[in-house]
Formats: sequence, structure tokens, C-alpha cells
Amino acid sequence: MRITRKAAGAAAATVAVALTLTACGGGTDAAEPGSAEKVSTDEDITISLAWWGEPARAEMYEEAVDLFEEKHPNITVQTQFQDWDGYWTSRATEAAGGALPDVIQMDLSYLRQYGATGQLLDLDGQSGVNLDTGGVDDSLLASGQIDGSQFGVPTSTNTLATFYNADLLKKVGVEPLAEGYTWDDYSEWIQEVTEAGAGEDPALYGGTDFTGTFWFFLQWLIQQGEEPFSEDGELNFDEAQLTEWLNLGQGLRDSEAIFPIQKTKQLEPLGGFHVNQVASESTWDNFLAGYVAESGEDIQMLPIPSGENGPAQFWKPSMLLSASAQTEQPEAAAALIDFLINEPEVGKIFGTSKGVPAVQAQIDAMDVEPGSVDEQVVQYEEDVTDVVTEPAPVPVEGFGEIEAEFKRLGEELQYGNVTVDEFVTQWFSFADGAVKQS
Repeated sequence: MRITRKAAGAAAATVAVALTLTACGGGTDAAEPGSAEKVSTDEDITISLAWWGEPARAEMYEEAVDLFEEKHPNITVQTQFQDWDGYWTSRATEAAGGALPDVIQMDLSYLRQYGATGQLLDLDGQSGVNLDTGGVDDSLLASGQIDGSQFGVPTSTNTLATFYNADLLKKVGVEPLAEGYTWDDYSEWIQEVTEAGAGEDPALYGGTDFTGTFWFFLQWLIQQGEEPFSEDGELNFDEAQLTEWLNLGQGLRDSEAIFPIQKTKQLEPLGGFHVNQVASESTWDNFLAGYVAESGEDIQMLPIPSGENGPAQFWKPSMLLSASAQTEQPEAAAALIDFLINEPEVGKIFGTSKGVPAVQAQIDAMDVEPGSVDEQVVQYEEDVTDVVTEPAPVPVEGFGEIEAEFKRLGEELQYGNVTVDEFVTQWFSFADGAVKQS
């Protein structure tokens, strides 16, 4: 664990990690909007803030917290950060003991696991008093809700994009995809690029096996008019739907038109798109900076393929901020979340390092240089506003486990070690035991 200067000497001794959360008596009662009191400006208050990330992010958070403390001189914020894996291990330990930090950086994949088990504060009571969420898009804000209660507020947005390397496409004489293309169109285009790039050294591939990514499957379901998860936190799709999805990539796997899994594993943590051996990649739009830095090429973005109901994309919060249900200072915790969400200077500090800020005032405050990656990401999200029509699915409890198993089986499918039917059977068997009921 990395403890910053403000929390020096305040960390508790490490205890054995409880990887499964213990529900806290069924959760908190629903908060009446605006029922909280205004945060005190007289008494001395100390709250804690935790996030995952590298030292560069920590410097940004420290700068933002300094500004908050200047505006709230009676509030001291103790801060700590860790890498992704260590962060969630520590949170699980704290949750088991009812001792989460007052304010925690939350990921959508874990929101239900913590929010539906009584670990997070229902922020509705703070709304309009210490917390203003009026600047956050309604569909984005909904991604932080469970059963209508607000357990997390998005700090920033991203959405899916198909990246393509314009320089490589010129080299092999293939035109980029046209907007409005379908998943079948994408598969045919990957095949075309791979055939055109077969004579290059090294060979150029059109893309990777997109069917092995769980979030793409969820996006495809939404495009079919299906909600991936039910309101009570259960899977809302069946084996036939998963089979149909995986079969979208079977022709590419059979013809060896996708970047080989063996090469993918050799390159990790980079991928074929980073090293200019793959012409396209579909993922979250805030990956652009890494792609540009590693490839050195002209990288462009398009909306992802369309389904039966069009693109039907959703804003996914790249991260959220939540408060502990056990906090002794809910008003101060909400005030800190409000500051980090809305304060323009915070937008200037973070830029698009966490995604595009969720509030326009922070976007306006960013020092965006013409032609920069920040400008390109912001422009992309403005351009796709019309196709981002759906709320992000709130993951079920146990989401992280089933997502990891989906990835593992996707790799086995590419190796040829399992068939589509075996993938489906094994994954559903795993998911039946991993998805925890609220």
C-alpha cells in the first residue's frame, strides 16, 4: 500500500484478506433527497480518501485535495493509493470489518458488490445539500445507481470505439470502415485487411478476436434490445445468445484472419495494435493516448459496429466516487465528492487522464492543445453523442470473476483448446457459482 504524506502514521495494521464481502445487515435505508444537513464549517473534521493508480495520479489527487482543504479549512483529508490488485484486496478486508475509507474511488465492475451489500452510502440524501450532480448526464449518472439509489457518482466518461491505424491501411491499400458498419461488416473487413497484409514483414492482420471480450458481448446484447443483467442482480441472457455471439468470430478463427493468440501473449502487456501488426482494435476511447505513444502512427476512431438497434452505445464511467456507509462524516464525504466532480480546477489538474470529465465545467477548464490526444478524445465523445443512447449495465455481484473467466476461455478458444459449445457450457457453469445474489 502506498500511503501519502497526509496519512503517514494513520494506516492500520494489515490483516488477513477476506476476498468475499460480508453483507452488513441488508444495507442502508433509502435516503430522502436533500435530507442531509449542510457540512459544518466550524468543527474540525478528518476524512479519508483512497484510490487506485500510479504515483502520477497520486500527485494529481494531492493537488486537488490541497485545493479542497483551502476551501474547507476545517476539513483534513487523509489520502492513500495502491495499484489495482492491491487496492481491491485492501477494500475487501476493510469491508469485512465495516471500515472502508470515507471516500473511495469505485469501479463499475465492483459497484454492486459493495453497494448491494450495505457497504456504500446512499448519496441521495446529500443531493442538493452537499452534493450537486446536476451537471452529470442522466444516463451516465444512472450507471452509479442500484435499485434507484445513488451509490456512486461518475468522475469521467468513456465509451467504446474502434481504433484503426490509418498509416497501415494506406500501406496495404484498404479503405477504413464506413460509419454505420455492422459486426458482420467488421468481420469481412478484418478478413480483407489480413489478406492484403499477408505479404508484409511481419504480416499485418485486420484485427483481433473481439468475441473474447466480455464488455463487447454485453454491448452486443444491448444492441439486440436485451438488458444483460436483471434488476435483482442475475444474468439476463442465455446460452443460445452467448453461442450466437461467439460464432460471430468463428469464421475469422477458422481462416486464421485474426492476430494469433501466441503472438498476443508474447507481446503482453502490449498488443498487436500497439506494435503496428494489427490494423484495428476495439476498446475504451481513453486508450488512445497509449496507442499513439506506442505505435507512433496516425490512429483514428470510429463508433463500434452496429447491431439490430443501431450502435446503441453507452457511457461507461471510467471510475466513480463513493462514500462508506459507515462514515461518521457523511456530509464532509459528500462535499469532497462534489468538489472532485464539479470544481473546474480539478478538471484542469486531471485532464483526460481518468477519461473525459463528467461535468462540462471541468472540460472547459482543461488546457487542451489543438491536435492533442485530449482534444481527439473529447471530440470523439462529442461526435458519438447521438449513438450513445443506452445506460451502462450495472454489473452483477461477482462481475470481476466472471469477466476474468470469459477472457480465459476466449484465449482457450483461440488456441483451439475448446469449442464454442464447450466455452458456453464451462462459462455458465462457472458463472452459476460466481454470481452472488443481492
